[in-house]
Amino acid sequence: MRYVLLDRITSLEPPEFAAGVKCVSLADDIFVDHFPGHPVMPGALILEALAQLGGVLLEATLRQRGRTDLHALLTMVDKAKFKKLVRPGDRLELEALGNHASEDGGRVRTSARLDGELAAEAELTFAFARVTEPKLLERRREVLNIWLTGSSEGGPATSS
Repeated sequence: MRYVLLDRITSLEPPEFAAGVKCVSLADDIFVDHFPGHPVMPGALILEALAQLGGVLLEATLRQRGRTDLHALLTMVDKAKFKKLVRPGDRLELEALGNHASEDGGRVRTSARLDGELAAEAELTFAFARVTEPKLLERRREVLNIWLTGSSEGGPATSS
């Protein structure tokens, strides 16, 4: 994954809810070109951060049902609205609310807030791809553990 846009998952309560944080930094590569002298986080990357959180929620929901081999893939964005500019130094508080999850796919309602005020929102739909390659599964567990605990070792994601 080239752009890891979650810094931490602060709450994961499948199938209902997930919360996370993205701390926006001037060091992020995107600000070289978007926009010189006026850095603004692109809406597409805000959606990607929300999709990463929503995908984790849906994958955790399916893991509870015994499916550890499914990876969520964003397939549709509906009702996306951007209300505030996101700039370096901002801390995006992300939320995903589960609407539906099955082995075929799932849907979440998401929002991103700055200082408690709505910055962006969208409804996201996912399909699931079956992943059986052990190295890919291990990498996914490692990233999830870092998001949940700050460490790639131990923690809740390795037991599933």
